[in-house]
Amino acid sequence: MRRYFLLSLFFLLVGAQVGATFASDPTGGSNRNTPEVVALKRVKDSVVNLRGKKTITEGNETVAFQPQVKRVNGMGTGVVIDPRGYVLTNYHVIEGIQNLVVTAGEYSTTGDLVSYDPATDLAIIKVRTSQQLPPIPLGVSSDLMPAESVLAVGNAYGYTDTVSRGIVSALHRTVPVSDEQVYYDLIQTDASINPGNSGGPLINLDGQMIGVNVAVRVGAQGIGFAIPVNKAVEVAAELLERDNTLRVFHGITVETTYVNHLPVTEIRRIAPNSPAVAAGLQVGDRLLRVGQFDIQRQLDFQLALLDEVVGNSVVVDVERDGNSISSKVVLEKGRHSLVELVWQMIGVEVRAESASVVAQLNDKYAGGLRVDKVRPGSPASGQGIQAGDILVGLHEWETVSLDDVNYIVSQPVVLQQPIQFYVLRGNRALYGSIRLQKATKTAAR
Repeated sequence: MRRYFLLSLFFLLVGAQVGATFASDPTGGSNRNTPEVVALKRVKDSVVNLRGKKTITEGNETVAFQPQVKRVNGMGTGVVIDPRGYVLTNYHVIEGIQNLVVTAGEYSTTGDLVSYDPATDLAIIKVRTSQQLPPIPLGVSSDLMPAESVLAVGNAYGYTDTVSRGIVSALHRTVPVSDEQVYYDLIQTDASINPGNSGGPLINLDGQMIGVNVAVRVGAQGIGFAIPVNKAVEVAAELLERDNTLRVFHGITVETTYVNHLPVTEIRRIAPNSPAVAAGLQVGDRLLRVGQFDIQRQLDFQLALLDEVVGNSVVVDVERDGNSISSKVVLEKGRHSLVELVWQMIGVEVRAESASVVAQLNDKYAGGLRVDKVRPGSPASGQGIQAGDILVGLHEWETVSLDDVNYIVSQPVVLQQPIQFYVLRGNRALYGSIRLQKATKTAAR
């Protein structure tokens, strides 16, 4: 009897001690602090929720196909890419939205559209805030492994900061969602991606963004898609470059490659008689730092120039033949005149598309100019050129840059007769004949 009493007392004491252990450890033990929990903590403050009223147009067969305008609630997600409030999201999230509301954590503010690309369905907005926002840690998508664990974070169905878990189901998917919209080279995942998740991050277990959630397959379960981060940040850089080029001119074209899956950004082209030439920079120089910004990707290069103005002297640190070299680039007035020239003579607003994107669509071309806007009544409009097309040639020459177009339109022959134009629409190569207009006064935008 005494032995039974002592054993009972022993187990009661042990139970009390175990209970005390759990009570004093609010996490319930280290098993709760999983890699998923740690990864989410790294990114959660860099994810913002987007909402607003969106205008959509629908046809109505009962009134002779007259369009009807409807106002609906729009919602989505974005990721902070710069402390000053620049956010990357999907274009379809903010398309047509008025009074965009941005919320994250305890604050709520508004945002403005900076630039967008319908073809890749990406856009950049600027959040109106005086506080510094934490940029999301960026990973790489070139070394992703099928069955690798991932998390999707976003504003699913309006439920903010929703997290879902899954794996990388497949890579390099092509997903057509409509006659106008085709996504290429997507990451497929079985992490739940719902309406409202669009524009949010797909992250790995190191807490790095490796994709931008973009689409779900209607009627399917466990099938969602994300734009690989390598592609997403490349497009983001090009979106910022368009505005930077209009404001200041330096003459530097950069490109990011991935060496052993690490980003390396080098100067690929230098415009003749440019500030970069005067500063002694050379093609092949590896960018290390621009002003106060460390440079890993071309996105970092464009972010470094966002607040710069004409006349500023920007310190550019590069590596050349194993040596570090520091140069000062004095910024000149942007190339707005070239943009306006193309708008007047052809009737399109364009920006340089990366050689890798063009090669993926058609490896015959070294690059091209992405059409962002077409002027009604212009030569381009009359020949059916559309926003999203890539202009790859005029007459006998390729159109890789605005400088190429400037050279082409300076040739007398192109104004004397119609000339051939060549565009890529998706992976289709199209051509036609176009008569350019003379540039006289500023054409209405």
